[in-house]
Amino acid sequence: MNNLLKTTLIGLFFGTFGTTIGGIIGVTFKNTSKKFLSFVLAFASGLMISIVCFDLIPEAFNLTGIVNIFIGIMFGIVTMIVCDILVDRKFNNKIKFKDNKNTLLKTGIIVSIGLALHNFPEGLAIGSGFEASIKLGLSLAIAICLHDIPEGRFQSRQYA
Repeated sequence: MNNLLKTTLIGLFFGTFGTTIGGIIGVTFKNTSKKFLSFVLAFASGLMISIVCFDLIPEAFNLTGIVNIFIGIMFGIVTMIVCDILVDRKFNNKIKFKDNKNTLLKTGIIVSIGLALHNFPEGLAIGSGFEASIKLGLSLAIAICLHDIPEGRFQSRQYA
């Protein structure tokens, strides 16, 4: 089996495994306290921030330099701001949020866009990590798997 296929399968496994576990937790434990949910979100956020700050940015700095790192970070920030503005304009012009159903529709669309934008760099991070070293690739895959558990948990809340 070639390296690209191995990397793809490992990334697929860890990505879907974390989201699946989170979904099972979400459907199984319907009435989770806000305190616990806050803890899980804080854990997932801290995990990803630490991976970015202590693994990805130093590795990128060694490979390409500060200018490209700055451009990449700024591009990500601007992309999310533009998406937020566009979705907000689209909904403010076409749909008046007088009832809960329309508010949930807007939330669903924003979450879908966010997840699509969020999962693409996750895949790039895992692939790039494996390209740099097996150790970095595996640590990223495991961190993303753990990070995806709360994501799956919140996606499954609508079915609980």
